[in-house]
This record gives sequence, C-alpha cells and structure tokens, in this order.
Amino acid sequence: MTTTLRPTEPLQRAADGTRSRRYQVCVNSRPVGAIHLGTSPAFGDSVAVIHDLRIDEPDRRRGRGTVAALAAEEVARGWGCRQIQVSVGADAAAGPHLAGALGYVLRTRGMVKSLGGTPPALPPGSSARPMTPAEFSAWQTYQAEQYARTWMEQGVPEPEARAKARNDHRTLLPQGLDTENMLFSVVHHDGDRVGVLWLALREDQAYVFDVETDAAHRGRGHGRALMLLAEIQALDAGRRLVGLNVFAGNTPAERLYTSLGYETVRYSYSKPLL
Repeated sequence: MTTTLRPTEPLQRAADGTRSRRYQVCVNSRPVGAIHLGTSPAFGDSVAVIHDLRIDEPDRRRGRGTVAALAAEEVARGWGCRQIQVSVGADAAAGPHLAGALGYVLRTRGMVKSLGGTPPALPPGSSARPMTPAEFSAWQTYQAEQYARTWMEQGVPEPEARAKARNDHRTLLPQGLDTENMLFSVVHHDGDRVGVLWLALREDQAYVFDVETDAAHRGRGHGRALMLLAEIQALDAGRRLVGLNVFAGNTPAERLYTSLGYETVRYSYSKPLL
C-alpha cells in the first residue's frame, strides 16, 4: 500500500511571510487522515512546523502517521526548510512515541499549575519589589543574550536564534518596563538581591517568561521563592492558573517545577532536515 499526501488547498502565504498548506493523508488514493504543514512565525521560512496530524481511527496503529510525517518532511525540504518542529499534548499517548521513532528530539515542555484561593507566603527573610528602569535595561540586554544562546544550544543557527530573541522582546515588550500586564520583580533575601521574575498576566492565566536566581545565590532555595512570588502575583491579579515553558535538559528547573505541583501539558520536538 502507498501512503501519500494530497493537497486540499493552494499554498497559503500569511501576512508575516509564513507559508502553510493542508493535505489529505491517502492510502492508495483513499483518505485516511489529514495533515497541516507550515513554516514557523518564530524562526522564519527555514523551519517547518507540523501544526496538526490526524489519522482516522480505523487506520491507526498501521504506520500511517509515520509515513505521513516522513512525507511532510519531504515537502518541507522542497520548501527549503532546514529543520522541522512538532508539538504534542501530554495526553496524546502516540505523539511522543512517534516523534522519538522519527528522530525528533525533545526541545521544550509546557507546564501549568492550578492555584488554590490562598496565596502562599514567601520564605522568612525573603521580600520582593518592582524592578527599577536601570535594572530593567541591564536585565533585558542580559536576558535577550541568554535566551538566544539557549536556542543555539537547542540546535537553532545563531542568526535565527538572535532574530527570535529580538523579535520576541519587541513583540512582548513594546513599551519596555511599562508594557501593560507585564510584571518585573526583584527578590531579596536578608537584604541581598537574589533573583528576578518576569510574569505576564494573560486573559485566562499568568505566565512565567523568565525566572532566574543570581549566580552567587544559586542552590539556596531562592528559585522556589521566585516561583512562590509568581503564584502570589497571579492570585492578586485574579489568575488561578500559572504556565511556563522549560527547555529540555534543564533538570534543576524541571525538578523545582514538579516539586511545586506543575504538570506537563505539552511537549515540543524538533529535527534537522539534512
């Protein structure tokens, strides 16, 4: 039997320059599912994204999804893409297995925590205050560089990684420190600055974009204090859910978030297209 992709629409071009196309997954010309392939708004036309891959129930567990994903890779190569990405929900049991079988590598995981009604307390000796304009300027330069380097460590070419860092900061922080619904905080312990927190207040949840303990104070539990501050600020703003994204391989952060009750809800994978 031959599994192929049959386009169901012309190639689409979005205002941001990304392209996409929807296909039927066919076996001997018989439709058995669908796939939606595009390029990445974050990384540009060099990175393809499988937005959706679905195989109809009667045809599952027969390798149809594997062949469809491989066919999508060939389409992406034809578009000139050098990398392909896919994101799957933690409850999609077949997703991680399929990604691993096809040579995709885990890049990030999305985690969330539902909050109770009572804000936690910061540890004794810890306190928080808003970031000053001077601190914000220094932090933004440092954080953008670290963010770009993290993507480079994940296999993203340097030009794309640095472009993503610039674009994300420009998009998320159009008014810098004064951007609406963005909270920037500094945590102190016994009078010493120990770390910073960047928390976004979205419509239905709070989101931790950056949490970092200063190098001289790591390994002393201040990361937990920063995350507790995120919960306090979220509840004060009426948000009962906190989300975040953690890069694969950041074991200390993963352990911290798990110990605080965060659960993985989504996995993101990538693969080079050689």
